[in-house]
Amino acid sequence: MFHPRRTLRTLLLPLAAGLALVALPAPSAQAASTLTNGGFESDGAGAATPTGWSEYGDTGASYSESGGHSGSYRLSQYSSAAYKVETYQYLSGLTNGNYTLTAWVRSSGGQNSAYISLKNCGSSEQKTDLPVSTSSWVRIVTSINVTNNQCTISINSDANAGNWINVDDLTFASGSTGLSIKGADISSLAKSEALGGVYKTSSGTTGDAVTILKNSGMNYARLKVWVNPADGYNNKTRVLAMAKRIKAAGMKLLVDFHYSDKWADPGAQTKPAAWSGHSYSQLKTDVYNHTYDVLNALKAQGTTADMVQVGNEINGGMLWSEGSTDNWSQLAGLINSGYSAVKAVSSGTQVALHLANAGDDSTVRWWFDNAKTYGINYDVIGLSYYGYWHGSLAAAQTTLDDVASRYSKPVFIAETAYPFTLAQDDSLENQIDTTGELVTGYPATSAGQLAWMNAVANIVEAVPNGRGLGVFYWEATWTAVTGNGWDPTDSISGNGWENQALFGYDDKALPAMAWFSHR
Repeated sequence: MFHPRRTLRTLLLPLAAGLALVALPAPSAQAASTLTNGGFESDGAGAATPTGWSEYGDTGASYSESGGHSGSYRLSQYSSAAYKVETYQYLSGLTNGNYTLTAWVRSSGGQNSAYISLKNCGSSEQKTDLPVSTSSWVRIVTSINVTNNQCTISINSDANAGNWINVDDLTFASGSTGLSIKGADISSLAKSEALGGVYKTSSGTTGDAVTILKNSGMNYARLKVWVNPADGYNNKTRVLAMAKRIKAAGMKLLVDFHYSDKWADPGAQTKPAAWSGHSYSQLKTDVYNHTYDVLNALKAQGTTADMVQVGNEINGGMLWSEGSTDNWSQLAGLINSGYSAVKAVSSGTQVALHLANAGDDSTVRWWFDNAKTYGINYDVIGLSYYGYWHGSLAAAQTTLDDVASRYSKPVFIAETAYPFTLAQDDSLENQIDTTGELVTGYPATSAGQLAWMNAVANIVEAVPNGRGLGVFYWEATWTAVTGNGWDPTDSISGNGWENQALFGYDDKALPAMAWFSHR
């Protein structure tokens, strides 16, 4: 079992508990143009102020100790009483330009704030919060534009008694990071509105949900397409109408083909009724024609899709049984038929292949190794990552890093979400409704929802070589509206997801929308 405090000494009590971090002392005269002792290996365990670093605030709560990420030692911030402390390093003589700080971190969670930052660099301070991870190390990044030939690297805790962080293996190098996709799936919106769903700004003004999301920083919308759904929503006609609103708001569009009349996921890939008796050869034509028809209609109205998913969570293939992973050559033929249709409409539209469970690197690797063997065409890898089902942030990071490198493809989180409450707003029990189902360190509160989204965004941003594209929040607008349940064949089916929307039970935009403003 991990014991972050086993090497603590009694002298590490805070010297001035509650001292506000209002200002830095004068920069050290020994300032350098390169980061010194980023691995905290220079001093061994117990250094109150590691070589090259300075401290401010409750300085007794920051020190080096055994148990590094790669080497023998790390920086820790901890006290048995509430504390505020900053460990920082001032760099001067820098060539102006973009720089990225990378760090490996762990955290108990529970702090008022715990983050790494770059500041006093001539542009706005850039911060990245530490994710809650008590045993596994997670890599995070922060980037900034240096305009004054100097920069301060800062490690901060504003912590309650007993909270701790570990930080190690910091590097500071040229380059920039950020996310190009800050998106959400809003497939539920058209039906919600038709049935009386209302959406408000955080201050309570009723407005258009697309506009509210756009004004919060959302830049990409995802819409699913069913072939002939029983309720007449999420079909070609409805997608065309919503695409106009999305593009008018200045957002990009991801079209998610399920190739079904209802939900397609790892447990169900049911052919549309209209295709039910078709041979494999005919199914390839069906996929091509349906994909081309929807996308060409989008193009014709001036709303060309920017990205397309050929299939949804196709871990076991699609269009069962012909397109299952029991027959990779046929699955390849079906996917490549969809790919060809996408490119025939618009060569610039990116094709994504989407699997569930970003925490399972071995399965994702098995799938994409087969995709390579059988000549499946695609541009981008999308993964669903729900922390309460799919494992730790560290496990998801491992998968993202691995597949981006192994297949030299950009990656993104195609779906994630988190509850802001455990209560329900309709008669159907919510999918996540007990404390035991939550991710440790992330409560079912509006603050917990935002913290989760920032953590997911942070691990995608940290994918090496700029291959982490971004994140789509799943079903941001699926509030509890009578008739807008999960089953398109049953008007009273209920939702089960309203506690994970980005609008609260008062219909107001929730604080978690702030993640759309991620770097």
